[in-house]
Amino acid sequence: MTSVASAPGDMSPVLADVLQVSALIVALVLVHRPLGDYMAAVFSSGKHLRMEKWIYRAVGANPDTEMRWPAYLRGVLAFSAVSVLFLYLILRIQDDLPGSLGFAAITPDQAFNTAASFVSNTNWQSYSGESSMGHVAQTAGLAVQNFVSAAVGIAVAVALVRGFALPRALRARGTPTRTGELGNFWADLVRGVVRILIPISVIAAVLLVAAGAVQNFAGIHELTTVTGQTQSISPGAVASQEAIKDLGTNGGGYFNANSSHPFENPNGFSNLLTIFLLLVIPFSLPRTFGKMVGSVKQGYAIVGAMATIWFVGVVLVTWLEYAHPGTASQLAGGAMEGKEQRFGEGASSLFAVSTTMTSTGSVNSFHDSFGGLSGGVLLLGMMLGEIAPGGVGSGLYGMLIMAVIAVFIAGLMVGRTPEYLGKKIGTREIKYAACYILITPALVLIGTAIAMATGNGESSMTNTGAHGFSEVLYAYTSASNNNGSAFAGFGANTEFHNTALGLCMLLGRFLPMVFVLALAGSLAEQKPVPETAGTLRTEKPLFTGLLVGNIMIITGLTFFPALALGPLAEGLAA
Repeated sequence: MTSVASAPGDMSPVLADVLQVSALIVALVLVHRPLGDYMAAVFSSGKHLRMEKWIYRAVGANPDTEMRWPAYLRGVLAFSAVSVLFLYLILRIQDDLPGSLGFAAITPDQAFNTAASFVSNTNWQSYSGESSMGHVAQTAGLAVQNFVSAAVGIAVAVALVRGFALPRALRARGTPTRTGELGNFWADLVRGVVRILIPISVIAAVLLVAAGAVQNFAGIHELTTVTGQTQSISPGAVASQEAIKDLGTNGGGYFNANSSHPFENPNGFSNLLTIFLLLVIPFSLPRTFGKMVGSVKQGYAIVGAMATIWFVGVVLVTWLEYAHPGTASQLAGGAMEGKEQRFGEGASSLFAVSTTMTSTGSVNSFHDSFGGLSGGVLLLGMMLGEIAPGGVGSGLYGMLIMAVIAVFIAGLMVGRTPEYLGKKIGTREIKYAACYILITPALVLIGTAIAMATGNGESSMTNTGAHGFSEVLYAYTSASNNNGSAFAGFGANTEFHNTALGLCMLLGRFLPMVFVLALAGSLAEQKPVPETAGTLRTEKPLFTGLLVGNIMIITGLTFFPALALGPLAEGLAA
């Protein structure tokens, strides 16, 4: 179901787009309950698989040791620090590794940027994969981080959910006390990889191969084109990396063209499958949350807020792209520059919104070619904190932070002590939540300001004026929010941008986790308070509306001046 060029007035592309979005929504609804329940069972189980026990022995971890939030955080940071160093080493010695395909070692600044990118689940790429990375770097380096960085995000989200949920053992005994324990990071990490990400990725990779994606370890092919020129084609384990790239909301493509490359994304079926993969876990985790806190209705309220924002974004971007004035709109049914003809306007817009509202970063079209206003919607999707539905794990804990703030605001409005899921939202909790929502805006705005003030941003622009500024703003928004997509015209492969964006990626990933786990620990230490007649019903549609409004107001007040200088100025001037 892909959109194709057609004469004006032909509604078949629009109908195809509607059917495509409908099929995607139906698939996500059908999977929401079984996958959400399965993930809740995975992280509530006290049993360990044999393979998992081998891994625990190898790393010297005791999976049955309960951790308070500082210990859990140390596990997250230690594992991630080792991952950065390991990946950096692989990239720096790539030319000495087997299967390097003759590629040179990655330069220090680009190796740092790439290591920070993949470990932080950002997968920003300032390199062309087909002309830079060999088989070992792609598989043992980048693909491994696609799995474990996604599992880290899930683990942190589960830890926050446990902060709200009374442990099953205490609930069974009727014990009203809390221990402050959040589970075991190593157990959550390993279970996320072994029981969730690997099984789904294997199935997805097989489907992608069946659809025509490439999967091999062959050498570089030198071919002669129809014009007599020589072209080098790099094969690789593309389908397997494509599967986890989207399932783990990573986004780093095997090729520079990412999901617009026919080796990664051959046709309409593979395109719809990859969109489904990048949305399926984030949209299912609210069900996991509801099961673990003992009220699936709470999960429905969260997923309702996510789905509302995502759907409005899809409608807006698709409409704006089809309505784009000019020759392209008249001849091709929309602004087709920078888009694949085999996907068209609708599938490109659907992919663009889905990838920017998750922390995926994969693209099947060049966002630099989107209109000013539609490009602004894509920017806004990241600026929301990528919570609709957000990244694997990060989307859920980001939305729960917003829910805490919404509950606090509602409590102030009616003069009551705010409560959420039986936990009081006091001074300490709201400070943690406030620090969380301030980190990424500070990184985005300060990073963009420094780049522009020093001239590094302007020198990397392909375009001038408002669109050029949007390229810089998009780059630092993408890095700080751990998205990884880019306005394709931005020249990021400089020592300044590799370093600055690498720092934004690391700080944007791990500083928020500090406050998420601190909030989880604070909640876990509280005794549950009984529900009264004055308790805000957070499972109702009214709260979902309050949550969406709260998100839009906070984001608008923070980023409107920057958006006014870039995409809004460009769109209104068109």
